[in-house]
Amino acid sequence: MGNLKNNSLKGITRIFALLGGIGLFIMIIAPIWRIELTAPQYPEGLEMTIYSYKVGGQVQIINGLNHYIGMREIHEDDFIEFKVLPYILGALGLLGVAAAIINKKWFFYTWTVLFLLFGILSMVDFYLWLYDYGHNLDPNAAIQVPGMTYQPPLIGFKQLLNFGAYSIPAIGGWIMIATGVILSGLSIYEFKFNKK
Repeated sequence: MGNLKNNSLKGITRIFALLGGIGLFIMIIAPIWRIELTAPQYPEGLEMTIYSYKVGGQVQIINGLNHYIGMREIHEDDFIEFKVLPYILGALGLLGVAAAIINKKWFFYTWTVLFLLFGILSMVDFYLWLYDYGHNLDPNAAIQVPGMTYQPPLIGFKQLLNFGAYSIPAIGGWIMIATGVILSGLSIYEFKFNKK
């Protein structure tokens, strides 16, 4: 019996596993990340919002501006991520709910590792997406500055000519970050301090 109890999760872990699973379902429809552009000619700013299934915001205006510096236009159809990401989030959300119901440490640890790997791979993919758009420029662009690239920051602020680019998490991004931190902390707690 003692071994069976040791394999079970603490109540607080089960609650957060359930909340984490629900949070991932919310991420399917909530904005995950946003890039804001500010410039003297656009005092109100321009915004591009990234969802799991689409790009929102003032994408057409941003595409028009990017044309002058040789960046490719941003189109949802160019990204396989928008086709698969909702399903990945849904599957991870189901695993979170299952971890709370099944109530086994090994299942919770497995879900945590899968979620953290997903988070890391997502950020790497986003960085490569930004790098590609910021570096692979049309050599015949109207505006050319030798040695200049236009990669927006992964997170934070960067000055790009007369535009300031802010890249920050939106609601879904904060849910992802919070879930990763909480799951990591609970995994350490379950592994080290919940042996009795």
